[in-house]
Amino acid sequence: MSFCPSSHIHATPSTPPPNPKNDPCTQITLPSQLQDPESNQKPVPIDYSARSQWLRAAVLGANDGLVSVASLMIGVGAVNQTAKAMLVSGLAGLVAGACSMAIGEFVSVYAQYDIEVAQMERATLESRESSNKEKESLPSPLMAAGASALAFAVGALLPLLAGGFIKSWGVRVGVVCAVSTLGLAGFGAAGAVLGGANISKSALRVLVGGWLAMLVTYGVLRLFGLVFKMHVSSA
Repeated sequence: MSFCPSSHIHATPSTPPPNPKNDPCTQITLPSQLQDPESNQKPVPIDYSARSQWLRAAVLGANDGLVSVASLMIGVGAVNQTAKAMLVSGLAGLVAGACSMAIGEFVSVYAQYDIEVAQMERATLESRESSNKEKESLPSPLMAAGASALAFAVGALLPLLAGGFIKSWGVRVGVVCAVSTLGLAGFGAAGAVLGGANISKSALRVLVGGWLAMLVTYGVLRLFGLVFKMHVSSA
């Protein structure tokens, strides 16, 4: 659409129509369809760094719970083939490990919290309002401790429930290893998805680390039993 103001009010029929190319009038073109301003907005990128604190506590806790209890059960199974021994050792590892993870995470995060708060208080040039907002963004030691303990317990329950009640020693150890393998791969992949990292590399890294821990634990306990001639019960 074009709009052209003209000083000629009357025009005779003999006057030829103006040539659009030579017309000095301003051409105003209106879009045929108005665009929605919201459609031009780019999607907000996901801030994966904001997930780092709770993601680290959750993935680390679950991975430690699974590897610790599975390695403990396999290690005990190397010197004692009874299902009760593996079950009790796995349960003890779950409770002790969850408490250890909670206390360790609480102390670690609280130390970080104190350091950052002290740094904020030394920054006297900043306003009180901005200082309060920064304190609210700091990680919570209680939440980190609770997440670590809960994640450790969830990870530890996998090998404990999978193999703790199987009577046959060979089947029990095989089930614990199989379930631990699936759990390690799953935790590694879940951490990669939530953190925006490479899934295959993360899963493989966690899987290899877990296998190595279980193999070393079994080997050390097995060697310990052979050296000291510990009785291996088949009951």
